Amino acid sequence: MRHFPSLDCSRLVRRLGLAALGLAIGLAAQAADLRVVTHESFDLPADLLKRFEQAQGVKLKIVKAGDAGAMVNKLILTKGSPIGDVVYGIDNSLLARARAAGILAPLPSGLADLKLAPQVAQAAPDVAQAKDWLPVDWGHVTLNADKAWFAQSGLALPKTLDDLAKPAYAKLLVVQNPATSSPGQAFLAATVQAKGEGVWDWWAKLRAGGVKVAQSWSDAYYKDFTRNGGDRPLVVSYLTSPAAEVFYSEKKIEVSPTVNVALPGGVFVQVEGVALLQGGQQTKAAEAFARFMRSPEVQTALQTTMWMLPVQAGVAAVPVMQHAGQPTEAWAVSTELMNAQGKTWRQRFSQTVLR
Repeated sequence: MRHFPSLDCSRLVRRLGLAALGLAIGLAAQAADLRVVTHESFDLPADLLKRFEQAQGVKLKIVKAGDAGAMVNKLILTKGSPIGDVVYGIDNSLLARARAAGILAPLPSGLADLKLAPQVAQAAPDVAQAKDWLPVDWGHVTLNADKAWFAQSGLALPKTLDDLAKPAYAKLLVVQNPATSSPGQAFLAATVQAKGEGVWDWWAKLRAGGVKVAQSWSDAYYKDFTRNGGDRPLVVSYLTSPAAEVFYSEKKIEVSPTVNVALPGGVFVQVEGVALLQGGQQTKAAEAFARFMRSPEVQTALQTTMWMLPVQAGVAAVPVMQHAGQPTEAWAVSTELMNAQGKTWRQRFSQTVLR
């Protein structure tokens, strides 16, 4: 029998501890990056993201690529050398553009068990059947108004799209450029669906009346909207924005200072999703991230971080959403129509409003 020299037990424990620490450090050093491309509004609690990293053995690298429209443009331009493995924030107004450019990979079959809330499937039936993009959250793009400004001015809120095109209102409105902003694209699509070919005369009246075009939702809401020091008391935003105003108010308030103005033909059902990118790496971790975005914890958290509503069946709205009001009767513009006409709409908008 071979004999080994004796070793003090305390020294052995210390050595084993150091060895375990070294192994942990080595494993951490080997953790692969999962590159997640997002729009600028992506925001989830750090502890949720950390838990995902620990469960999957990866390091999340969040790549914020501007507003959603700008993000899609960047993904198309970098298609040959993808800047991410998975993307969150492409919505149904931009989905057709992403598909046409071939930047989305098929969804893994392992995600097929995730069930949409019935109201989402009803409002946006074609996106509910997507095979290359997984819905994560939804909401309504609509006009928001500054209550105090309208109360002080004595001007009534507009009631129709035709009212909005009158000079008295057009000069009060800021919209987003549909080429760079998903809310801008969404609002444009809603008006086209409502007015058909006559929409360009309507947009021409808005331009003549003084409508302002911002490059992003952030610029429109935080720079141009009168609630934040701008000179425009009407802004294209979200149904949930009044709830966010209550949530973030410095002093506790019970009533939102803003109100939704849901004009017939001026409301767009927006659904945001997650997708794997063609040519991306870490496909298993990317699939896990997609499932993570539909988990009850994330579906609850995103309501007060990204101010969208949950799409996963069985996840309830948080209490502050009572200030958002009920979703209006509106249906998503089909992705097929967006694919066929979206580029033409953006070009016509540029010629009519930005020239």
